[in-house]
Amino acid sequence: MTAAMPSPETIVRSELENGLTLLVYENPSSPAVVLSGYLWAGSLGETREQAGLAGFTAGMLMRGTENRTFAQINRELESVGAQLGFSSGVHTVGFGGKGLAEDLDLLLDILADCLRRPTFPAAEVEKLRGQILTDLERRAHSTRRMASLTFRELLYPDHPYGRSVQGYPETVAALDRESLTGYYAQHYTPQGMVLAVVGAVSAEAVREKVEAALGDWSGAPGASPTRSIPPAVRLDEPRRRFTPVEGMAQTDIMLGWPGLARNDDDFMAAHLANTILGVFGMMGRLGDSVRDRQGLAYYVYSSLQAGLGAGPWAAIAGVAPTNVERAIEGILAQVRRLREEPVPVAELEDSQSFLTGSLPLQLETNEGLASVMLDMERYGLGFDYLQRYPALVRAVTVAQVQEVARRYLDPECYALAVAGPHRTT
Repeated sequence: MTAAMPSPETIVRSELENGLTLLVYENPSSPAVVLSGYLWAGSLGETREQAGLAGFTAGMLMRGTENRTFAQINRELESVGAQLGFSSGVHTVGFGGKGLAEDLDLLLDILADCLRRPTFPAAEVEKLRGQILTDLERRAHSTRRMASLTFRELLYPDHPYGRSVQGYPETVAALDRESLTGYYAQHYTPQGMVLAVVGAVSAEAVREKVEAALGDWSGAPGASPTRSIPPAVRLDEPRRRFTPVEGMAQTDIMLGWPGLARNDDDFMAAHLANTILGVFGMMGRLGDSVRDRQGLAYYVYSSLQAGLGAGPWAAIAGVAPTNVERAIEGILAQVRRLREEPVPVAELEDSQSFLTGSLPLQLETNEGLASVMLDMERYGLGFDYLQRYPALVRAVTVAQVQEVARRYLDPECYALAVAGPHRTT
């Protein structure tokens, strides 16, 4: 690691009086500037009947403000080649923008305008509703997206992680403008908000600009961030569900288990185990066995989604409908192998080298730098995390990989979602 990487010495962290945390990393080698961040207004604050409300609300922030129409916002950004956007997740609403360093004032002004003074024009509400419903219709005809949707519903019944952040046709259709303005007033506040700025800018100047744009924002009276962490779930029996998606030539499979949170003590061992199982090289052991040697999948990989709460650990595959059961068994065979056989030292070392070697690539862009800084803040990793990272990866042992696989990956008890043209399971 080099001294120029984000560290306690190079990240300037400050807190505004209204609860906003500002992170600045000066990168004079780039003429651009990136701003990225989040506030606690994700879908945790909605009910099942309101599914999609947080995402709909976030999508409206740039559709018109007290000072600018939707068209004016886009024209101002396009005139300088800048970008800005919002998106919603379960816990937070994220935002990101980029442009030349000289255009930071404009980016911050538009960001503040959208956060502080959105007007939710009725005509734009209906336009966005139509776009969301169109996307949900596309989802209904996507085997991959339907497998993912079904998997989360199986793994997290009656749980915020089991609901679609995008919502469902019936819930999105029922949301009115008052629902959006009410959600905004209830949840949009700078308390706990984090903003990272990276680029050819000085930390002192950025602090002054952010103070001017957002420092006196307090949110609506009574607005509060939604920062609770949903309880972890248990899987005590196998759960399988087939979702028909007619007219498709491919079937998609998602098979997995409740995982762990990003700040869990087991995370790094699980990260290595997942890399070995379905990431390293051409998608790890799963790719080597299920796809390359047996020819049972168009693609297959594993994913460990460790966030603020315990996200899923899953294997995902796209297969021919006739290969569904054989592909499932092939995936489970590799899970059993990871549990029952110690990983060869050379294989573990290869995956460790992959993780330590790929990190610098993420730090080559301002976007990557901002993303890492936000993760360090969000999960309490410490700003020296990048300096400690190689040692943390190398400290994982063969025994720890096997133990974490035994703890989380049960080949006899899992959630399985299959989406395809006809039932095969």
